[in-house]
Amino acid sequence: MSLDVSAVLQRTALLSSLTPEEIRLLSVRALNKHFAKGELLFSEGERCNGLHVIASGRVRIFKTSLGGREQILAVNIPGETVAELPVFDGGPYPASAVAIEDVEIAFISRQIFQSFCIEYPQVALKVLTVVGARLRRLVGIIEELSFTTIRERLISTLLRLAENQGVASDRGIEFQLPGSHQELASQLGTVRELISRNLMRLQAEGLLEVDARLIVIKDIKGLRATLAQTPA
Repeated sequence: MSLDVSAVLQRTALLSSLTPEEIRLLSVRALNKHFAKGELLFSEGERCNGLHVIASGRVRIFKTSLGGREQILAVNIPGETVAELPVFDGGPYPASAVAIEDVEIAFISRQIFQSFCIEYPQVALKVLTVVGARLRRLVGIIEELSFTTIRERLISTLLRLAENQGVASDRGIEFQLPGSHQELASQLGTVRELISRNLMRLQAEGLLEVDARLIVIKDIKGLRATLAQTPA
């Protein structure tokens, strides 16, 4: 089944101020792209050639150190856009993007999107809002990596997942980690061994149970208190 580009663009926050006719005019200029699980949409340092609007699937945005360690910056979902800033400044992609699962993209070339923003300034203002939100998120990542321990970052993530995805059971609050221990380590700026070690330590303290990606928080009050007591 072919992609309904107009419907995809209409659901995108960046373009929500446009009328149906304006969406239609933009959609006829967009391309439909498919990426298989694990396939790169683009690599850090490549020249930016356009805007990616996610129609389906999830995309991981990340940077890789010289030593090969990966730092996850964001996971983007359907309705979100990727690489807004380099579309305007003409610079290369500041990070890489890979398909977490099969992904379908509505792609708008840099030249077309710039011309569209000149014609419809409200879209450019939306871009500034999105870029501003991304900047705040990156500042938060920098603060977290600079001023907190791995244990603190891990506990904060577990508490956030419990609040957003947790299901109460007779065992406690249960949820699945969104990825492997390696992916969690990449998100928190560390290595898999330290994530596994800290999870086992929290389990030994009686605060949670770990079964691969399944986490059961047995004492959420105790986990919050542990976070408050963890030295920086």
